[in-house]
Parts: sequence; structure tokens; C-alpha cells
Amino acid sequence: MSDEARAVAERVLENMRKVMVGKDETLELSIVTLLSQGHALIEDVPGVGKTMLAKSLARSTACAFKRIQFTPDLIPSDITGVSVYNQKNGEFEYRPGPITAQVILADEINRATPKTQSALLEAMEER
Repeated sequence: MSDEARAVAERVLENMRKVMVGKDETLELSIVTLLSQGHALIEDVPGVGKTMLAKSLARSTACAFKRIQFTPDLIPSDITGVSVYNQKNGEFEYRPGPITAQVILADEINRATPKTQSALLEAMEER
């Protein structure tokens, strides 16, 4: 890693430490995940700051953040977006889903239907 990239990563880490206390390893791994354009699976008990971690990472890097709460009635277009017909101009308009954000927190994925999970995984694969 170049000195400039290292300096940026350190500034992001320091900014995230203002919000998250005692989670240095998790913070560092989240920055590495972002830099490598990867995905992270964070498993922990409720109320320990997983959403705050994702939000602070997004804000510290000036990225868009979205949270998807998976439920049994969620459908794939709720994630990816949908084309809606506009009667005024007689054309279809695309309304993007939350997957278009740069930092996404997908919560309780196991509650969704297989089709909806597949939509998320496909979007992750295609970046």
C-alpha cells in the first residue's frame, strides 16, 4: 500500500474510532474490505453497533449508505429497483433500489425468500 493510501486509511480509521470504541480489529477489517472492493459478513448479538459501523464507514468515506431489512414479504425488485410507468410523459422511469448505494447493510438475510436472497447475491457478484 502506498504512503498516500495508508494515510487515507488511517484518517478513515481515526474518524470511525470517534464513533466505535473497542472494535479496532473490526474497524480495520471493514476498511480493508472496502479497499479491496469486497463484502463482509458481521455476525454478532443485537445492539453491539453493526449498523453504526456501516454508517460510520460510509460517512467517513463520503459513500452512500443504505440498510435493507430482510423480511419474508420482501421481493427482488425491492432490492434492485423497479421500472414504473409514468402516465404524464408516457414512459417508464427506473426507480433504483437500495442496492445502488456504495455501503449496504443487509440485515437478517435468512428471513427472506430464496429469490430475494438470490437477487442480493447476484447484485453483490456484479458489484
